[in-house]
Amino acid sequence: DSLKPAPVAYVPHPHHIPLAPDQRHVLVPDKGTDRIHHFTYDTAAGRLTPATPATTTVRSGAGPRHIAYHPHLPRAYVADELNSQVTTYTYDRTTGALTPRAWLPTLPSTYTGDNTAAGIQLTPDARFLFVSNRGHDSVAAYRVRDDGTLHTPRWTPTGGRQPRFFTLDPAGDTLYAANQASDTIVAFHITPEGRLEPVGRTVSTGSPVCVVFSTRSRLP
Repeated sequence: DSLKPAPVAYVPHPHHIPLAPDQRHVLVPDKGTDRIHHFTYDTAAGRLTPATPATTTVRSGAGPRHIAYHPHLPRAYVADELNSQVTTYTYDRTTGALTPRAWLPTLPSTYTGDNTAAGIQLTPDARFLFVSNRGHDSVAAYRVRDDGTLHTPRWTPTGGRQPRFFTLDPAGDTLYAANQASDTIVAFHITPEGRLEPVGRTVSTGSPVCVVFSTRSRLP
């Protein structure tokens, strides 16, 4: 008998498990299966239970990676790694279900190189949404309308290669881009118009992949 290639298996590959603002749901983007898994969260027991519905199936090949929730509106935004898009969803605060509403690219139409989308985050006032691009090596900045929909983005180079992650400081004034392949974390001031301006601060560190601020006022 001749040998035939085995079917391609879709392997679960979750990247991000943030708690929703209501503290009742956890949505887990799963790049490997093109699904977003829904869980209810029991705060007293610290237990996750599959919700109903248990999943949202996304566009084939999208590769949902990270998710950001609007703090006031029933909206959620997902960075789709493999097709370099951001998807806007209506988020049902009762069931945790997601309904897709809009798709926008994370890249300029003139860019033809390889790219994967990575991190996603809203400013605390929910006026701007940011998504990082690995390959284009940029952060796409979207202005958020009053209804939670997004304007066409503008782009800022991250001053390094492969920005796998970024975060905002607690005040929401500064963005820190973690450039994994160039071993740097680069700081940008966020202007009132949502533009990113380098502030001249770069930290050299080996392969940065995550940046988290302590919520404690003092460290031991």
